[in-house]
Amino acid sequence: MDTRPIGVFDSGLGGLTAVQALRRILPEENLIYFGDTARVPYGGRSRETLLKYARQDLRFLRSFDLKAVVIACGTVSTTSLDTLQKENDLPLVGVVEPTCRRALAMTKNRRVGLIATLASVRSGAYEALLRTLDPAVEAFAQPCPLFVPLVENGRFRPGDIVIETVAREYLAPLLRKDVDTLILGCTHYPLLEEVLSAICGPGVTLVSAGEESAFELKRLLTAQGLRTPPDRQGSAEFYVSDRAEDFEGVASLFLGEDIHHMARRVDIDQY
Repeated sequence: MDTRPIGVFDSGLGGLTAVQALRRILPEENLIYFGDTARVPYGGRSRETLLKYARQDLRFLRSFDLKAVVIACGTVSTTSLDTLQKENDLPLVGVVEPTCRRALAMTKNRRVGLIATLASVRSGAYEALLRTLDPAVEAFAQPCPLFVPLVENGRFRPGDIVIETVAREYLAPLLRKDVDTLILGCTHYPLLEEVLSAICGPGVTLVSAGEESAFELKRLLTAQGLRTPPDRQGSAEFYVSDRAEDFEGVASLFLGEDIHHMARRVDIDQY
């Protein structure tokens, strides 16, 4: 048994979908979340910049005594995970492989759509892994660069004409390809699940990156004997690189609890 906390990081609010999933799947675990809100979005950055940011994010989290880290960022997972795993001696869980495995388990017609940031789509990581796991699958990717800034500004609710218009435009090419499964390849995107489901219809299954990474972490901790005893309730700490008040407002709405005065700002450039 190991009661040390689990670190989680993302470019902003999106990783809260992973936090929510971890709280449901591993409720006994303590979590430390870092959102790099000063530098969001990551999706349009170069590989070199993304690796620099990810190293800083990870160095901050490792200032705590952690037992594992969830990289709750599709962009970092597709561009930097291999390098980060080589550089660090604790378990790092990304979102790509568990999400791809789940999508392949769900698809019936072997036509899988992917929505992700521009950097993730450029990397080709999701498509390459899908084809490695199942050479018969057809994968279709669509970059959605406006989703992250819209979500970060609270524009993710059904009935919001801005997000619904943008989502219809992004999803139209994938729906014309007759995909029956859609990978939400950025942890911001599950915040849009109601909007996306309404546009896609009941014939398309949505697969959330954050949720699948939580299941993967549970398997890893169990296999390595790192689980916290189940007879306790875990806690969560929140850190951001920009104004804590801005983060707390939207995060409270999404998590369904008041986290005002709980988030703390850190100077990420020190790491």
